[in-house]
Amino acid sequence: MNDQIQTKITKNLLATALKEQYEAFASRDLGVERDTLENLKETISAPQVTVITGLRRVGKSTLLAQVVKKYLKNDFYFVNFEDERLLNFQVSDFDVLHETLISLFGEKRTFLFDEIQNVPEWERFVRRLHDQGYKFIVTGSNASLLSQELGTRLTGRSIRVELYPFSFGEYLDFRKVKTPDLNVLTTRQKGNLRKLADEYISFGGIPDALKYPELGVHKALYDDVLYRDIATRYKLDNVKSLKELAFYLVSNTASLVSYNKLKDLLKLGSVNTVINYVDYLENSWLFFVVNKYAYSVKEQQIAAKKIYGIDTGLIQSVGFSFSQNKGKLMENMVFLQLRRKYLDVYYYKTTEDYEVDFFLPSEGSLIQVAQHFDLEETRERELRALVNAAKEQKRTKKLVIVTESEKSELEREGLQIQVVPLYEWLLQV
Repeated sequence: MNDQIQTKITKNLLATALKEQYEAFASRDLGVERDTLENLKETISAPQVTVITGLRRVGKSTLLAQVVKKYLKNDFYFVNFEDERLLNFQVSDFDVLHETLISLFGEKRTFLFDEIQNVPEWERFVRRLHDQGYKFIVTGSNASLLSQELGTRLTGRSIRVELYPFSFGEYLDFRKVKTPDLNVLTTRQKGNLRKLADEYISFGGIPDALKYPELGVHKALYDDVLYRDIATRYKLDNVKSLKELAFYLVSNTASLVSYNKLKDLLKLGSVNTVINYVDYLENSWLFFVVNKYAYSVKEQQIAAKKIYGIDTGLIQSVGFSFSQNKGKLMENMVFLQLRRKYLDVYYYKTTEDYEVDFFLPSEGSLIQVAQHFDLEETRERELRALVNAAKEQKRTKKLVIVTESEKSELEREGLQIQVVPLYEWLLQV
């Protein structure tokens, strides 16, 4: 009798949660239409499971709402597994969930599962119903867990989509600024775009942080990732060391780091501990690790890494700096835009030890970021590195220097080099 009462209460609570979730989701503010929405058209119509992954509060739920409006109309179920009422939800509960969804909303063929990684072995249910012809669109904030789960039971059955904070174009949409024709910019338009690019670097592109600047969204988000997504999930005893490592990295973005030096600096037990912690931070979308380009995988592994943050607004809100290092923030912004488009992004070191910020082997592109390109010393240093790298990589097709405001075309030793202002480059790539 008690078991029946408990089951009934559980079903009632589940029904209440699902109904309230659906109503909140249906009335959600759609915000800025994301760049990736148009690209999702074929993905949504394909039979594979669509997996949308990215940082917490980066807009995954809003993107789902945009997908519904544009592609699904009313043929979907929505379940948010971040809801504390579903805290102890297990894979064995999915049949009851499906039954409850049918009783509330009728038969639907598409499931939208938000923050699915909170349910252990969720992929079992998804595979079973996927094999029966149902469509799934799932979101998650942990890249590694999703990859492992998809790799074990959904190999070949999923398409991964990465969602980032607002691009500069999306930021302009948020600010309700119409993007001008970049081929015929007036002096006034250039000045306005440069000002907006400066704002974008300062505030970043996390939607809630832009909407509610007074709420301290960046700090709350950062703490959520460290404590909920990493310390709790991976059952870490030494949270203090994780915090110190994360703080060091967020305060030194766009810089070279050595795992051995990090181990000594932060007094962590071993290099493996550093590697594991950095992996956790990367899988939770706080940071990206960029390797040196080398033909040897071993050389890539042992060389120093470059670390970039997921958002320049978050970097400045939680990191430590005596003053805004705009050059580093510009470089971080360039990396994020490249990472939206390309999976293989490297930094390059020439045999003479000159460094180029980014190398895209698939495109044959070398890219430098230089805030003060008008200074002769800076100009010569950046050009020398770029030319040396281009000579070593003979298949290089495109050499670019991204600056704060200068635009020109240069020729050095028979090589054509494009010099482009950040605001223009961000809108073109």
